[in-house]
Amino acid sequence: MSFVTLGALLVALLVGAPVAAHLLRRRRAEERPFPPARLVPPTPPTARRRSLLEDRALFATRAVSVIALAVLGATPLLRCSHLSLSRRAGASVALAIVVDDSLSMRARPDGAEGAARSIDDSSRASSQAPSRFERALTAARELAGGLAPGDAAALVLAGAPARVALASTTNLAAVGEALDAVAPSDRATDIDGALALARDLLRGLPQSDKRIVLLSDLADGTPGAPPISGTPDIATWVPLQELEATGQDCGIVRADRSGQKARVRVVCTAASTAARGPDIAVAQRDGGADAPPAAGASATGASAAAGRSLEVRAGDAVLGKVALDPALRAEELSIDLPAGTPEILIAALTGGDAIVEDDRAPIISAGGPLSIAVVVDPATTHVETGGPPPLEQALSALDLDAQIRPLPSVPEHADELAAHAGLIVDDAPGFTPEVRRSLAAWVERGGVALLTLGQRAAAAPLGAGFEPLVPGVVRWSASPVPGVDPATAGWLGPSAPGLADVAPRGRATLGAEASEGAEVLARWADGAPFLVRRPLGRGVVLFMTLPLSTEESDVALRPAFLSLLDGFVGAARARGGARRLAAGELWTFDGYHDVKVERVRVDRDGASQGSRSREALPVAEVERRLRVSPPLAGLYELTLDGERSTRVVSVPEREIDLRPRRVAESARAAELGGMAASIDGSPYVALLLLLLLAVELLLRSIGGRQEPAEGQAS
Repeated sequence: MSFVTLGALLVALLVGAPVAAHLLRRRRAEERPFPPARLVPPTPPTARRRSLLEDRALFATRAVSVIALAVLGATPLLRCSHLSLSRRAGASVALAIVVDDSLSMRARPDGAEGAARSIDDSSRASSQAPSRFERALTAARELAGGLAPGDAAALVLAGAPARVALASTTNLAAVGEALDAVAPSDRATDIDGALALARDLLRGLPQSDKRIVLLSDLADGTPGAPPISGTPDIATWVPLQELEATGQDCGIVRADRSGQKARVRVVCTAASTAARGPDIAVAQRDGGADAPPAAGASATGASAAAGRSLEVRAGDAVLGKVALDPALRAEELSIDLPAGTPEILIAALTGGDAIVEDDRAPIISAGGPLSIAVVVDPATTHVETGGPPPLEQALSALDLDAQIRPLPSVPEHADELAAHAGLIVDDAPGFTPEVRRSLAAWVERGGVALLTLGQRAAAAPLGAGFEPLVPGVVRWSASPVPGVDPATAGWLGPSAPGLADVAPRGRATLGAEASEGAEVLARWADGAPFLVRRPLGRGVVLFMTLPLSTEESDVALRPAFLSLLDGFVGAARARGGARRLAAGELWTFDGYHDVKVERVRVDRDGASQGSRSREALPVAEVERRLRVSPPLAGLYELTLDGERSTRVVSVPEREIDLRPRRVAESARAAELGGMAASIDGSPYVALLLLLLLAVELLLRSIGGRQEPAEGQAS
């Protein structure tokens, strides 16, 4: 609001002037004894009569006129604007609103100017400017309010994984209800996935004008990706430049405790993030503690880490503290803990930055990395370039936050497998009865095993086999047809077509009993199983009818193999193998009947705030499997068939990268829409003033006629 507008509105204060003058004179006249006055008939005191309102209607009319005059002076300058679509010749519109509910949207616009907020004054944030998420939600409501009968609308959330909050509908009231249910989260950003979902929702609708409105800060961790743009049949509009990510942020993405040592990974954005190129950005994001500062970054005081420290707290006591390097980009900091510290501690960053919510994290002993055991014969899976087997190289290249543990053989005792969440065994010559029992018991308790079956598996010695992991007999023969059918390999994602021309020397064949009660994730071109997933108790067994040997085929060198490993590690993590996962990822609880997941709020001193602060998460059943997707980072307590455990949900590391994606000029085009004034009451206020003037003249004329009549009557 400008000074001129404020001055015009202050004119309304003059409405109190007549009342104040009236109240100042409203007092009884002073009485003095005068004996001759007893001979004069008494008359009403003049002062008392003047202190009363003689005509309340006339006074109210004049007061309203003063207020209307003040509003008239302000309305040409004070306009209420809202986001609106531009329609093509007034035609109906099919609209998909994409709202980014990721962690980076929690930043407030004033975060770019120094971000004075910190974890200790976050309670005052509500009185400051609204966050980018709140502004995006307001804009979405404005767009929904501008829809007309005949329009269709859908709502998609861009927090990873992208979700459909409301399918395409002409029930415009449902759009507002869906927006009311949207809440901020600590998820990563999935703009491309959200746009793909939005396009699928709009295709096939009868409206010829189809549009996607993206309300996001555009910080999805891939600033070098192609610019955001529409397609020939569906336009994409990015209307609010004020939402674009700016500023600097430091966040705690992992906090683990091992004995008397706390290990905390801190990631910070670079200075002048918007001005950096994608090549510098990638090098900076992937760098660790030994990575040099990005080009163009100042080494002192240039980043969000300057002048800040990392503290480990227990109650009011600070158990350890370490200063952040001003040039810090991504580093794991270690702090020694004194003896006798509580089980749950708090890691906190001092100072303030753009996002307050990622400056604190609980520290518990259950947050170690995911352990994946690998049993591979290096002699059969070597590559000419040397180095570890392709399986180990692929797992390391994927950077899945998993610890790879090569084993010479499969352990014979289940206790030895208990420390691992996943197990990969390449072309084993069968398992002894002891190993089979231990493997089956480990899988039934929630383990995930990946078995590749080759020529050695088919030549298992007497007494060795794969029951009950792989029912039936494994045989080896020459491959009758080359290639895997991509249409049946959707589980492998976009890389599935890369297996269409694979031509192995031979492949394993299974009996029909191997597929009973199992799910075939991919098939050979002749329909035989290539990849099978078989549930066993609370765990799952995946087996592939091709070994990883580079002499048999080049499957281990193809992108689809990376997708297979990514899905395998994801399954191990989802089934509880990892005590820590990122916000938005899934916990899958196979074999459990009574599942309860609660988020436990921990105060700034590290103490649990009691049952009132426990928030129960909904448990969804998808394809007869219980799943929970925690949207917020923090401490969680799981109750699985009466057994309790504590787990941690962390902040996705890529959300600390506040460099926005580029936007094509076509997505900013003015013909798609813009800000429109919804209120300009000058004409209406002027008409009201004329009406009030007429009312005042009428009241004065009526009052003038009554006064002579009263005088004649007296």
